Amino acid sequence: MQLQVLNSPFNQEQAELLNRILPTLTESQKVWLSGFLAAAQFASVPGSGNVQVADRPVGITAPTVSKDVTILFGSQTGNAQGLAKTAGKKLEGEGFQVTIQSMSDFKANNLKKVQNLLIVASTHGEGDPPDNALSFHEFLHGKRAPKLENLRYSVLALGDSSYEFFCQTGKDFDTRLGELGGTRLYPRFDCDLDYDEPAAEWLAGVLNGLNEAEGGSAVPEPEQASQLVESTYSRTNPFKAEVLENINLNGRGSNKETRHLELSLEGSGLTFEPGDSLGIYPANDPELVQLLLEEMNWDPEQQVIVSKKGEVLSLQDALLSHFEITTLTKPLLEKVAPLSANEKLQDLLAAGNEEQLKQYLEGRDLLDLVRDFTPWIGAAQEFISILRKMPSRLYSIASSLTANPEEVHLTIGAVRYEAHGRERKGVCSILASERLQPGDTVPVYIQHNENFKLPQNSVTPIIMVGPGTGAAPFRSFMQEREEIGAEGKSWMFFGDQHFVTDFLYQTEWQKWLKTGALTKMDVAFSRDTDEKVYVQHRMLEHSKELFEWLQEGAHLYICGDEKHMAHDVHTTLIEIIEKEGGMSREKAGEYLAEMQQQKRYQRDVY
Repeated sequence: MQLQVLNSPFNQEQAELLNRILPTLTESQKVWLSGFLAAAQFASVPGSGNVQVADRPVGITAPTVSKDVTILFGSQTGNAQGLAKTAGKKLEGEGFQVTIQSMSDFKANNLKKVQNLLIVASTHGEGDPPDNALSFHEFLHGKRAPKLENLRYSVLALGDSSYEFFCQTGKDFDTRLGELGGTRLYPRFDCDLDYDEPAAEWLAGVLNGLNEAEGGSAVPEPEQASQLVESTYSRTNPFKAEVLENINLNGRGSNKETRHLELSLEGSGLTFEPGDSLGIYPANDPELVQLLLEEMNWDPEQQVIVSKKGEVLSLQDALLSHFEITTLTKPLLEKVAPLSANEKLQDLLAAGNEEQLKQYLEGRDLLDLVRDFTPWIGAAQEFISILRKMPSRLYSIASSLTANPEEVHLTIGAVRYEAHGRERKGVCSILASERLQPGDTVPVYIQHNENFKLPQNSVTPIIMVGPGTGAAPFRSFMQEREEIGAEGKSWMFFGDQHFVTDFLYQTEWQKWLKTGALTKMDVAFSRDTDEKVYVQHRMLEHSKELFEWLQEGAHLYICGDEKHMAHDVHTTLIEIIEKEGGMSREKAGEYLAEMQQQKRYQRDVY
């Protein structure tokens, strides 16, 4: 809209000013402006009293609700953090003043001052808060938590419905904030792995809640989930990366198969830093899809709708690339139960059978389900509409973009095991191991992870603990540090089964040791000795020096299995700090917690 000076009461200068600002205004800002002008007109009407327009910035009544919004995120892999940032941008575009912080950076004592709070939190492990949410979660559930009668809040919870404690951290925050007197400005949303659309819906609801409290207009429903994701190539618009190399890193006779995958990012514009991850959308095993089609007597070429947008694929292609068929969840069984005429499925889902259901879900897939609970009465379209969309798999990036421009390298361990009388295969790892060849393409995106980053000062010492495929991000760290000429000391702890067959990237570690890029390396090969030796044992052997490094300000990183390795290493660190620092167990725990708060103790665990 352009103002014509001839047809308006404004002079040339005023018209130019208005023409510059009007196109930049959001809908909520235009509503604010119209209210402001209405109040000004009201003030000039005889008998309207001594109304000062400055006292009425929104319509006729003074605002009672703050335009300040605080967004706190608890994120392990970066999903919650990414959603918090994009939600913040959307809110700022609607005229709100937004503060976005990690829960670990937020001063809990300031919570009492916050009027509008948005929580975006993932759940880690078995219902646990992510590392950067631990302290805030503990504070909120402790005796020092304040009454929050003036707080309005909403929670976006991220999780995985295949886990028993689905979205537990978000549920904890939502319940506790309510107990402390807070008022929900919009109900909590619990998101499964495919979180884009529900997250966009949640944000639209939050905006409506904020605007309604201020007397503003409602925000239109989101047309598509992309309102919450970045443009160009992203999680919802992956880049098809070409496979350049696919090499088995393990030697002949190894019990393991670890693939080194090199992908081209040429033409994508995608960038990353050491510590970030790559998301891959894999395809299901064609043999498993064929068995499923035969079991259900479905026509592979039948056309089925696979999304709310009406996207159509053949049934075979839908099962190959669009839907998850290797994991069973309680919500899936509940949705599919009406399509089965088998009473045993109803019995399994009956109240009081939680433990039996949990045991059934463990290690079984969709083929097991359709075989175990025949006959099925639903059509193929009805059945597949219940399935979860294929989730991406995240892998720690094993290369530096500085050292390898327009490439990304991954370290992927092949997953194979027996369960319930059948061989099981990891969806993405076996795709990489058995079917991906140089020249093939795979859909990928970058998952930025601000919670696993090299120190800003390259002089700062670093300690890296990464057995097996946990070595991946540390290869990226070392390549980057070599490129920039980092002067700080570095110490790597690596472990695996056998020295001869399983020393991943051995020649590269030896080269870095020789050039001095890597200061120290300690290895543990558990199957080469009568007594199993792991990385935490090597750490204990060097406890005095390790503690000295910590006292010098070293940053310590752990990557790998959370349940066993990362837990054992954490416990070992407390023992080392307790012993070498002459502290109590409690003080040693506080020392490590303080390191975590300072971002000197970071974990990339799964």
